[in-house]
Amino acid sequence: MRFKFDKHKSETLRRTRTRGIGFEEVQMLWESPYYLDQRSDFPVQWRAIGWVGERLYTVIYEERTDRVGEYIHLVTLWKSTKEERKLYENHS
Repeated sequence: MRFKFDKHKSETLRRTRTRGIGFEEVQMLWESPYYLDQRSDFPVQWRAIGWVGERLYTVIYEERTDRVGEYIHLVTLWKSTKEERKLYENHS
């Protein structure tokens, strides 16, 4: 699985107290079970909720294609809300 993202935005997210991690770390979310749903239609964006270390995170991403093939473009992330935690618990 390939990931792409804005490195400057990743650093900004890492420094933000409500985020605490960047796109590099959040890729771990795909290594264990996670909840997935479609967030928007245009552009098509997906929401994944899963564990990164000891915390539950939510990631918004898009599936894109380049000359090499498909990849996941990470858009944003945050520590999961209470509602997102319930979604994860009810579907895992």
